[in-house]
Amino acid sequence: MDIISTYNLTLILLAAAFAFFMAWGIGANDVANAMGTSVGSKALTIKQAIIVAMIFEFAGAYLAGGEVTSTIRKGIIDSAYFVDAPELLVFGMIGSLLAAGFWLLIASYLGWPVSTTHSIIGAIVGFAAVGVSPDAVEWGKVLGIVGSWVVTPMIAGLLAYFIFISAQKLIFDQENPLEMAKRYVPFYMGLTGFVIALVTIKKGLKHVGINFSFFEGIALAVGIAVVVFVIGKIMIGRLKFDPSADRDMHYTNVEKVFAVLMVVTACAMAFAHGSNDVANAIGPLAAVVSIVQSGGEIESKAQLAWWVLPVGALGIVLGLAMLGKRVIATIGNGITHLTPSRGFAAELAAASTVVIASGTGLPISTTQTLVGAVLGVGMARGIAALNLGVVRNIVVSWVVTLPAGAIMSIIFFYIIKASFGV
Repeated sequence: MDIISTYNLTLILLAAAFAFFMAWGIGANDVANAMGTSVGSKALTIKQAIIVAMIFEFAGAYLAGGEVTSTIRKGIIDSAYFVDAPELLVFGMIGSLLAAGFWLLIASYLGWPVSTTHSIIGAIVGFAAVGVSPDAVEWGKVLGIVGSWVVTPMIAGLLAYFIFISAQKLIFDQENPLEMAKRYVPFYMGLTGFVIALVTIKKGLKHVGINFSFFEGIALAVGIAVVVFVIGKIMIGRLKFDPSADRDMHYTNVEKVFAVLMVVTACAMAFAHGSNDVANAIGPLAAVVSIVQSGGEIESKAQLAWWVLPVGALGIVLGLAMLGKRVIATIGNGITHLTPSRGFAAELAAASTVVIASGTGLPISTTQTLVGAVLGVGMARGIAALNLGVVRNIVVSWVVTLPAGAIMSIIFFYIIKASFGV
């Protein structure tokens, strides 16, 4: 049965409104992944963090947000089950967006850093399994995605551990740590610039019609890394150091150098997060738009309408501004005591992991990636450095997220279906 033409505008507007709500939830909850460590280590104030995140989250979502969308939209459910009733897929996607948005609103209010990826996947699996057929869910794909949620925090944790240990060896364990920090921190900045430039060039600029070959992309990323290195060196050269400060805490001035680096990695993480997680909101919206506009045909590949990415990007920015503070406090202060050097190691590891995942189209959870990275930094100082109570609460909130998304989406699916008289 084709979707009746008078439905079209209503369905698209509903999907757009709920996708905006879901993106708002991503901003309120997940942007703490980018900014929590910066605020926790006092490299940025909460106000500065929110302004920086707004700019880079929007840029990441808009420039590099298209690659993951297709994995979430096409991978988890088998569209063959919806060929005779495409409106069921439309209702399900609209219900899933509303369910995930509600769960993120609740979690953000309570200060729980949950996974937006978990939320939307739980919602989509819920409506498809109960509202259509358990066979409509590609359980193998779902298991693969769940597997990636175990693997990515481990990768991020290991990366963070080794980045922190490298800083320890090159800088903190040396005779003159301040001089070593001035020497090596610009290299870490350049590395951060390289990682983020690469994903933008390889994945993001396709949206705006710019394509580079592999070698052109690498060369441009190296060029950007050099520019970031030079800017970093100039910024560190301008810092004012107080020799007496090191008497109270041996590394006060060294941490001051790392605070500059923290700002760079925070921008990188915000960009990486925007590029990866905007898909959670715009994937279902893109599916609805493509089905409605094609008169009920479920195409294997659908072009993103020009206005879809900005809906997601704007939603993220507004959610962050309105309710972002609560989860930032949990990540920044709850898990382990963060200094700029520790925060930087966690951020760079998490950003690199997210960038790799975004590049391969794997819908990972940035929340779990960053918590894994922060745990890696904590482990480098020994298990006693971790607040295990907070870690336990975070893990419990992750476990609850999948069923919460699924249950709400089943309820909303039946309500929407009944509202449209199907």
